[in-house]
Amino acid sequence: MGTLFYIAGASGAGKDTLINYCRNQIDGMLPVIFAHRYITRPANAGGENHVSLSEDEFKLRLKHKLFAMHWVSHGLYYGIGTEIDLWLKNGFNVVINGSREYVPTAIEKYPEIKPILIEATPETIKARLLKRGREDSESITERINRSKLIDTHSNLFTSIHNDGLLEDAGNELLATLLQTESIL
Repeated sequence: MGTLFYIAGASGAGKDTLINYCRNQIDGMLPVIFAHRYITRPANAGGENHVSLSEDEFKLRLKHKLFAMHWVSHGLYYGIGTEIDLWLKNGFNVVINGSREYVPTAIEKYPEIKPILIEATPETIKARLLKRGREDSESITERINRSKLIDTHSNLFTSIHNDGLLEDAGNELLATLLQTESIL
């Protein structure tokens, strides 16, 4: 059985960048699969490489139990496909990009899960979100303030701080992912 790594953090903390860094470092050389999220966001919206679904298609897949995990955040639907169960069963370690608020449910479904919280200062997050260009300054400030209210269950997570060089936090995440061996 493989290990499920659940990466979470506030928007702008750098989850996607760190996941991509690790994907590029591993590059198929190890039995690690980076799962795509299914999101009701256009494919060309920027950010992570995800599978874009209409709300109706998302709900159809949900109805037919094609998601191992799913949640709603900021008006969008997010899902992780049931294919992760097959990958885990076959000994692959699986990395997913999850929601901080969903982690208690994820732990109930996958008791052996390894949650990892990517953190950054509010100043770093604001600068990254402004650069991303999806929201105005006021919306970003509201998002950061709302984020402070989320109970991240931080005692359940391994924390990685991502305010400095990509390589520093990226290598820390990579080391965390490589601590667990699969059966392959």
